[in-house]
Amino acid sequence: MKHKILILGLGNILLQDEGIGVHSLKEMEKMKWPDHVDLLDGGTGGFVLLSLFQDYQTMIIIDAALTNDPPGTVNTIQPKFAKDFPKSLSTHELGLKDMIESSILLEKVPSLYLITCTIHPEQKMSVELTPDIEECIPVIVKETLRILKKLEE
Repeated sequence: MKHKILILGLGNILLQDEGIGVHSLKEMEKMKWPDHVDLLDGGTGGFVLLSLFQDYQTMIIIDAALTNDPPGTVNTIQPKFAKDFPKSLSTHELGLKDMIESSILLEKVPSLYLITCTIHPEQKMSVELTPDIEECIPVIVKETLRILKKLEE
């Protein structure tokens, strides 16, 4: 049996582009996935999501980031420790980094892939993505599929 993989979309959908992870996941939910791949809208769950680090061997996390890159830049990293994450993962940055460090303490760290989309630091209250960030969804989906293909090899 293939190991369990979780695709986790994070973000606050009420803060415009900050919800890119959740919006990307909603698009992926329209697709067919192998039985060993689960999709989950993690919202801004923080420590509530810690048990997931115990349940999955691999996690692909999709989130907004505040970096020096232009808004709409999509990056993928394979973080091993909290210090490997971008300096700022949107408004719930501490929750995700704290979860990583907690899972390290529990000695159960899945293989992690983090797909980020750089957003503008100031976000309006809106459930709609800006057009530039909405254009990143197909890029994020394609990158997720690339990672899955690599994992299946």
